[in-house]
Amino acid sequence: MADVIQRNSPEAHPGMMMEAKSASIIIPTFNGASRIGNCLTALLDQTAGRDIEILVIDDGSKDETGDVVRRYPTVRLISRANAGPAAARNLGAFEARGEILLFTDDDCIPMTGWLDAMLTPFESREVVGVKGTYCTRQRELAARFVQVEYEDKYRLMADLPSIDFVDTYSAGFRRENFLEMNGYDTSFPVACAEDVELSYRMSARGWKMVFAPKAVVCHTHPDSFSRYLKKKYKFAFWRVLAVRKNPSKGVKDSHTPQVMKLQLLFAPALVTAAVFDLIVRPAVPATAIVLGAFVLSTLPFAARAFAKDPLIGMLSPAILAARACAQLFGVVAGVMFAGRRQAEVATNPR
Repeated sequence: MADVIQRNSPEAHPGMMMEAKSASIIIPTFNGASRIGNCLTALLDQTAGRDIEILVIDDGSKDETGDVVRRYPTVRLISRANAGPAAARNLGAFEARGEILLFTDDDCIPMTGWLDAMLTPFESREVVGVKGTYCTRQRELAARFVQVEYEDKYRLMADLPSIDFVDTYSAGFRRENFLEMNGYDTSFPVACAEDVELSYRMSARGWKMVFAPKAVVCHTHPDSFSRYLKKKYKFAFWRVLAVRKNPSKGVKDSHTPQVMKLQLLFAPALVTAAVFDLIVRPAVPATAIVLGAFVLSTLPFAARAFAKDPLIGMLSPAILAARACAQLFGVVAGVMFAGRRQAEVATNPR
């Protein structure tokens, strides 16, 4: 693997035994020089004087990421050839000295109290994983919609005794359990759905993971609807692989509204209805029925969004229609990709 480990901490030197820590915060980064400083500053404010280490895994950055991290002498920097975020996080977990592993991303700023909110659930020995939340300071319409969308999903988790969906932007695991699962699946080459897949595997073991709504990190969401829809396509694409590895989660998980899955049928249903109307010319157009049914399916979300942000609430039906189309294309492309990958494995078994 040819990783180069650089220990910035003054008490840590090659050949010395490194003492155990109560927790390790792991941040993978790739070309994160412009982002990671804010993340580290926020974390150091919370870890000062505590038995907690911070590790940055530089995944082959080509910019000045390493130089930025070295300005924080108590942060451990581990540099490696680029292998993707899943491999970077796994390396961080292997090198970590903490009993609890906490993950966040280089574009996240953990808010005051994040660390305590993430660690508190682990006071119960039965808790294996913890998930926090996003916030944003952005005012672009797309970013405001994304935040409302996340908060609507958090609503689903709020009263659940256990969840099966822990995202890496604010994630915590017991190290022994994480390593037992061999960490994140490195067959996911990008930062997308590898965290979902690990959560699904842990859930299949019957391990308890919980939602920590006060563990908040500030994030930069997509600032345009084109970027938002590209992200939705990408996530749907890679979620197919996560579900193929854990088929039972295709039916239901603790994070995805069931109505979202039904809305994926909107585009094909509308096309089918339009063809039907052209051929049969019914008294009540089928396209009107499909459009009406879709709008009705969006009203509960739109009403909740309107209570938080009236403009976003009014725009929601149209945005949700675009989201459904992007996700459908992502699912179709993901199924085709997974099929090709399966065929390649069958043809060239190792």
